[in-house]
Amino acid sequence: MFNTLFITKTILRNANLLKNPSPVFMRHMRLQKKYEENPSSALITDSAEVIGKNLHDPFRTTVSINRELHVPFKIGVHRAVGGDHDFPNPGDMLCATLASCLESTLRMVANRHNITLTKTRVLVSAKVDVRGTLRMNITTPVEFQSMHVDLEVIAKGINKKTLNTLIQGTKRSCIIYQTLKKGTPITINII
Repeated sequence: MFNTLFITKTILRNANLLKNPSPVFMRHMRLQKKYEENPSSALITDSAEVIGKNLHDPFRTTVSINRELHVPFKIGVHRAVGGDHDFPNPGDMLCATLASCLESTLRMVANRHNITLTKTRVLVSAKVDVRGTLRMNITTPVEFQSMHVDLEVIAKGINKKTLNTLIQGTKRSCIIYQTLKKGTPITINII
């Protein structure tokens, strides 16, 4: 029964979307077809690179985001660990990454389901005890101990149940949220 109900709801939702297709739905349909025909094309690699310049300055660097676009972004070191905090620091970038992924995923999920958003706001904060990285206490973990998201969403004509479904769908589909929540193994290759 559950499968029949699920299939029926999916068919009805997709039929409604076909009558009034969203740009996200149309793009996703093309991509799903492509990935079904060639599953390996669904495996992508994002990147960022820092090539050390001005190595005499330990408090500032520039990260190049995306190998295709090479978007330069200045990075500073947080004053809590001795930097000037004159540019965003890596912790700020981590928060920005989560906030931007959640918000863009929210917009795509809403668009795909023909939900008209009138306001979104995502504020991400992360807390860390810097005594760990300063090696003041070897029992203090060198990591963010917690992250918090304030999410504000206002949409036309939806009830709390639909809003909750939208937010749950966003959390399930947000790559950065899922990565941080579950953790990902990291390898380092010395070249």
